[in-house]
Amino acid sequence: MQTFHANGIDFACLTANTEGPGPAVLLLHGFPDNAHTWGHQMAALARVGYRVYAPFLRGYPPTTVPTDGWFDKATLVADIAALIEVIGQGEPMHFVGQDWGAIIGYALLAAHPERVRRAVLMAVPHPAEVRRSLLDPRHIHRSFHWWFFQLPELPEQAIAERNYAFIDYLWQYWTTAGFEDVRHIAQVKTMLAQPGVLGATLGYYRAMLDPSRGDPKLAALRERMARPIPVPTLALCGADDLRAELMDDQGAFFTGPYRFERIPGAGHFPQREQPEAVNEWLLDWLGGDTAG
Repeated sequence: MQTFHANGIDFACLTANTEGPGPAVLLLHGFPDNAHTWGHQMAALARVGYRVYAPFLRGYPPTTVPTDGWFDKATLVADIAALIEVIGQGEPMHFVGQDWGAIIGYALLAAHPERVRRAVLMAVPHPAEVRRSLLDPRHIHRSFHWWFFQLPELPEQAIAERNYAFIDYLWQYWTTAGFEDVRHIAQVKTMLAQPGVLGATLGYYRAMLDPSRGDPKLAALRERMARPIPVPTLALCGADDLRAELMDDQGAFFTGPYRFERIPGAGHFPQREQPEAVNEWLLDWLGGDTAG
């Protein structure tokens, strides 16, 4: 593990093959998860020469857990743009993001296309499609946690109850029937139990629906985040994830090459549920064995 200081935060990163001959790849996790979610992908990418970095997002230890920081999307984009600049030493990187990693990814690709060579975004549609889905009762139900997390204190209490059974429920609700990832989920729950972490991770959702929680100094960045995306992008979603239907036809938001594929036998966490299928798509889209 390495630590990089960017945008005022110390980011802990899992790494693989950092001295390899190929370009660098940044893998960004979501909730309720952390950088260890990418274990299968890190190994596959490193094997063919990529230099691989999987950071823990702000508020996810061992990355800094700010006690008085911002958690709005623009701040998260500023974090990752700065982190790419530090890790890549001015050179662009490949970007892979799932869940919050994808939410950040859409905005990053629009605001800072010069920082990313090629991108893979997983399990979450473009924000314009998300906004349209908020009128659909099925998608409101699927994303019930967005509204529940707006409440003060109760979400933290409910999540921690009975050894973080709420986290087990989300993983069961969002994955295919019969899928188990006991050791990984247990490690995620241990991370969430550390001081200040639940408040920080839920802060992402609270800022998402409350504009007053956004850093006012980042207004110009927010404008750039709404631009069309020129970066070549592959979108992936588990075929059993309801959000796949929102990602079928979102090519209009891209001016660069865009492709969408469903992963059979997977729900919201395809990198865990069907790692080999995801690895094949990553290697194909990012360049496969020609990583150098």
